Amino acid sequence: MDKNLIIEKYKKPEEKLLISKFLDKIEIVNKTNKIETTNFLNESEQAILQKVIRIIRFENYEFFGGLDNCERKLIIIYPEKMRDIFINKNFKYDTIISVFRILIPKEEQENFKHNVYLGGIIKLGINRAKIGDIVVYKAGADIIVKKETEKFLYANLKTLTRFSNSEVSNIKIKDITKTERKFEDIKIITSSLRLDNIISELAKTSRNKAVEILLQERVFVNYENETKNTKQVKEKDVISIRGKGKFIIDEIIGNTKKGNFIINVKKYV
Repeated sequence: MDKNLIIEKYKKPEEKLLISKFLDKIEIVNKTNKIETTNFLNESEQAILQKVIRIIRFENYEFFGGLDNCERKLIIIYPEKMRDIFINKNFKYDTIISVFRILIPKEEQENFKHNVYLGGIIKLGINRAKIGDIVVYKAGADIIVKKETEKFLYANLKTLTRFSNSEVSNIKIKDITKTERKFEDIKIITSSLRLDNIISELAKTSRNKAVEILLQERVFVNYENETKNTKQVKEKDVISIRGKGKFIIDEIIGNTKKGNFIINVKKYV
C-alpha cells in the first residue's frame, strides 16, 4: 500500500488528513493486533473512505453508528484474528460508543430541537467528531458519542443551564429510540436534468447563482462533492446543498407539453 500515492489523488487538505489518519490506523492495527476506530464521520467523509477502502482492497472493517439508518458513523478497524467475531455479530459495540438519554420536563420540551442538544455538548468542549447521531423525539433525545467522552459528559451535562432540570442517563445501544425519517414531498419543473438546473430549483435561486453554489463546493451528489454544472442527475440521487438542505430525486414523473421535466423530490425535514 503506497500511502502517499493514495493521498495525492485528493486536493483538499482536510481530505488528505482524513485519509492519512485512516491509513495510519490500519497500520496501527496491523502492528498491535488491537481494534482502532475513527471518529464519527459525516456521509461525505464516509464516501471518501469507502472509495479508499475499495482502492486498497481492505476487508477488516465495519461502519457503525448505533442505528441502521444513522447518518454519522465511525469505522471499526479490526485485526484478522477478530474477523469471525464481526462476521458473526458478536462484537460488543458498547465498548466503543455510549448513548446518553436526556429527558426534558414537559413544559420545556417544545424548545428543544437538534441544535439545542448539539450546541450544549459542544459548549462543554466536546469535538463534533466525537458525537454521532442525535435522535430527537418529543420527550427528549438519545445522543450517541464515542466511549472516551462518557465519564466527562455524565459528570457535566447537567451543569449546563439548558439541561439542569432534565433527567440524564446512560442507555444501551439496543434501547435507542427508533424514529422514522421524515420528508416533505415537493415537485419541481426543469428544462434539463443538468445539475445546475436542479440546484436552481431546489435552492429556489437563479441558474447563475446555482453555478456559484456549485463552485463554492457546497453541493454533494450521493455524498461526493460535485462542482460540474453539466452533471446529469438521475432518479434516487441524493443531493445535499449546504445551507439549503438535503434532497432525494425520488421520481422523474414525466414531461410537460413544452418538454420540461416534472420531478418529485423528497426533502429531508
